[in-house]
Amino acid sequence: MGAARPGPAALEIAPGALWQREALDRAAQEALVADIRAILAEAPLFTPTMPRTAKPFSVRMSNCGPLGWVSDASGYRYQPFHPETRRPWPPLPRALEALWTRFAPGAPPPEACLINYYAPDARMSLHQDRDEADFTAPVLSVSLGDTALFRIGSDSRRGATRSVRLGSGDVVVLGGESRLAFHGIDRILPGTSTLLAEGGRFNLTLRRVTA
Repeated sequence: MGAARPGPAALEIAPGALWQREALDRAAQEALVADIRAILAEAPLFTPTMPRTAKPFSVRMSNCGPLGWVSDASGYRYQPFHPETRRPWPPLPRALEALWTRFAPGAPPPEACLINYYAPDARMSLHQDRDEADFTAPVLSVSLGDTALFRIGSDSRRGATRSVRLGSGDVVVLGGESRLAFHGIDRILPGTSTLLAEGGRFNLTLRRVTA
């Protein structure tokens, strides 16, 4: 049975932004992918759109937990149900709750896990995670599948940025000064992982939403 690895000390890639490489071994990654596929059977991936332009995202997404993040003509927001099925989001897997306990000790429990699926040609422009009511809890991100070129800056869109390659099983925690750092995915490196039969990458983002 797989488990979170103790691994070497996390690398601080920006003030308060910690990158733990290979936090999950292969068996733990496979078990988490199985959890995610079960969630998606209940809450299928959908394509969000930008609020003003209605332009579709290049990623598809879903959620699990009490709340889920969505984007459409009404804006960015959290809501307790899937925008298409109208059913409540499935609960958080225990494995994700355990990762939160490990990497965000002392923080209140997560209320949302955004599941983003990146096909080989998908990307995510620089953005801030700021739709939550309280920024004291960190944001925790788990990578599964193909390597992604991740870019992170400061709380200013014009600030300098740094890029790292996030591999399958890596965890990134944005806290402290980097809780509102601009960040994004410039590109996916196809064929860098055999974890997902369809290729591409899942990114799981755990957040505390309410104060």
